[in-house]
Amino acid sequence: MKEILNRLINHETITKEEARGVLVDISAGKFNESQIAAFLTVYMMRSITLQELEGFRDALLEMCLSTDLAQYDPIDLCGTGGDGKDTFNISTLASFVTAGAGVKVAKHGNYGVSSSCGSSNVMEHLGIKFSNEQDFLERSMEEAGICFLHAALFHPAMKNVAPIRKNLGVKTFFNMLGPMVNPAFPKNQVVGVYSLELARMYAYLYQKTDKNFTILHALDGYDEISLTGNTKMITNNAEAMLRPADLQLETIKASQIAGGDSIGSAAEIFMNVLSNKGAAAQENVVCANAAVAINTAKNTGLENAFLEAKESLRSGRALNALKKLQQLN
Repeated sequence: MKEILNRLINHETITKEEARGVLVDISAGKFNESQIAAFLTVYMMRSITLQELEGFRDALLEMCLSTDLAQYDPIDLCGTGGDGKDTFNISTLASFVTAGAGVKVAKHGNYGVSSSCGSSNVMEHLGIKFSNEQDFLERSMEEAGICFLHAALFHPAMKNVAPIRKNLGVKTFFNMLGPMVNPAFPKNQVVGVYSLELARMYAYLYQKTDKNFTILHALDGYDEISLTGNTKMITNNAEAMLRPADLQLETIKASQIAGGDSIGSAAEIFMNVLSNKGAAAQENVVCANAAVAINTAKNTGLENAFLEAKESLRSGRALNALKKLQQLN
């Protein structure tokens, strides 16, 4: 690690294989906390290269405990986080709306690091059981149309990094990796990223896979459709700019999609939205993100997908997906 750190501090980059090797060695416990923290800090000071990102991704995918859910052809809705916006749990809510619309979802999530409440925090608070058992995940899919893949259960190699990330409390390159290392290897994916630069890198890496994907970046910095402005969308074969007006929606203010200041208040917002007691802006932003997922999976057109998302929410099917998941144990 000393040699790698010296090179990085001297503004050098490392190769894909070296990046892969460092993460494998971190997981094997070969480095102390100070060395790992220094390594993470380098990537807060400068941009990650494509080769480095690809190497880190490859290491995590190699070391993960994978689960085979291919029979369900699921989609994942996952953001990088790290946008500093502290919204409520939009992509997690959109996952239940997507499931309620009949699209199977394998939702990858984790505890919040740079935000107060990650998807795992709110799921845990609402009594969702975390499991990496194949039978349980299949029952989740069959009964609820969605399963929740808590990252720590599938990426045990990262146990040496988790407490350091928590203590640092700011985004690291692990934020960039989260959406890319879903242990179910879903063929369909909606990814939200916190910068346009990262959106381009994701697009390049995803185009080298067989994934059917949509990458989202709101131009004012959100890692999802925020409806506070326009959103860049990159798919397998096109790039587009989505405006709120394209879905017959008004532009909203950042304060209208702010998250709770605690896990309890975040969970309250979550349940209010699913129970049709949320504000119009909250409902619309969730349905806009769900619409992208539904359209990515079914290719029905974004406007039709938005109507499907609204119907899923208002009919109670999205809420029912959550209730079914809560009942599994």
